Amino acid sequence: MKRIAILASGSGSNAEKIINYFENSESIQVDLLLTNNPQAGIIERGRRLGVPILIFDKKSFAKTDKIVEILQKQGIDWVILAGFLWLIPTNLVKAYPNKIINIHPALLPKYGGKGMWGHFVHEAVHANKDTESGITIHYVNENYDEGEVIFQAKCELIESDTPDDIAAKVQVLEHKHFPEVIEKLILA
Repeated sequence: MKRIAILASGSGSNAEKIINYFENSESIQVDLLLTNNPQAGIIERGRRLGVPILIFDKKSFAKTDKIVEILQKQGIDWVILAGFLWLIPTNLVKAYPNKIINIHPALLPKYGGKGMWGHFVHEAVHANKDTESGITIHYVNENYDEGEVIFQAKCELIESDTPDDIAAKVQVLEHKHFPEVIEKLILA
């Protein structure tokens, strides 16, 4: 059995899709949810879905080995970022080489980097009058959104799309593809 930990900072809709996708899997299970945000929606989702939750602060995440030690003690094989906003520290990247993946709500390398998340991405896509957007699933390294691309999916945009419309189209792609790509990677 391969064990997944999910890091999330927000509502947790992608995390919930991943948990539900693997609910009856005989080879992959979500064992732990971690968040840096004590108000995050992922906490309530985790409680409802029966997945243990760990809330942590910046110091324990970035300046100590506490999180790495917890993940290793729990037997975590893969770390999935699903709307997690902090830079992943080097000690975690080294502890899980090519075993940490992220989903980004744009077609990287466009609209990546620090501060480019959620509505900020969709507003930038809208402001540039792009005719397409999408998702990028990529390995995580020590820099924001610069790890090797694993998978991309696109959606067509029309001139009348608002940033909220773009967000809705991108979220459909996230929910459809992220669990499947995780499964293919882990079982490869």
